[in-house]
Amino acid sequence: MATKQEVRGYLAYWFQLGKRVITGNGQASFLPQPVLEGDRYSQEFEECWQKILSPESGDCYLEGTQETIAELLTPEWDMLPCSRCAMPVAARNIGMPALLCPCNNLPNWPNTELPAPRSPINSQEQLVLIRKRLLDNLPSANN
Repeated sequence: MATKQEVRGYLAYWFQLGKRVITGNGQASFLPQPVLEGDRYSQEFEECWQKILSPESGDCYLEGTQETIAELLTPEWDMLPCSRCAMPVAARNIGMPALLCPCNNLPNWPNTELPAPRSPINSQEQLVLIRKRLLDNLPSANN
């Protein structure tokens, strides 16, 4: 079962590649920019996420997919890496899988020469982990 956090992350990844969330039978769309601000999602992304979850928005779905965000939040769906590009995709855990990955209509994707979309990271935490790894790999002073 895909959690709310996994669906939120799924949208954040695809937003970073320019995919929109479509709502209102195609009459409106959301594409927050920027998606990330340092170690967290941007205010624009958070506002967009709240609009997507709002019942007033109606059915919302990621551009290039057929499953609504509301459907992805049910126990029938999981988030798995795409076999083509490793980006998160929705996969039905009961019955037939989704027909397409959102990457199917992105020209020149996957592109390993560009930084891949990512989740927010805390730079200080990452630096502490790198420092710890470096210290753990230093030769012992007793040798």
